[in-house]
Amino acid sequence: MSQNGLELARARYGLFAVILSNLAIAVVAIVGVWQLDGDKAVIVGVLTAAFTAVSSMTTAYLSIKAVSNTAKSIALHETRTPVPVAEIPGQRTL
Repeated sequence: MSQNGLELARARYGLFAVILSNLAIAVVAIVGVWQLDGDKAVIVGVLTAAFTAVSSMTTAYLSIKAVSNTAKSIALHETRTPVPVAEIPGQRTL
């Protein structure tokens, strides 16, 4: 499997795991609210916890993916076009 194919598989399965986890959290929250029979204070707590869990997991996945993509593009740029230190404009050498 090539490097691009591996990265594509990681992205697909990572996104699949996040979506599946979010659906599981939503199902548990819906069943929990349905079983509470109208206790509004507890329903608000369950829905708040579910929203927090979904948003935290999604944000963590997207943040990790963004940092990974940024690091990969920086590493590829450095290996493809090395810039000698003396040629960087505005840099002072001692």
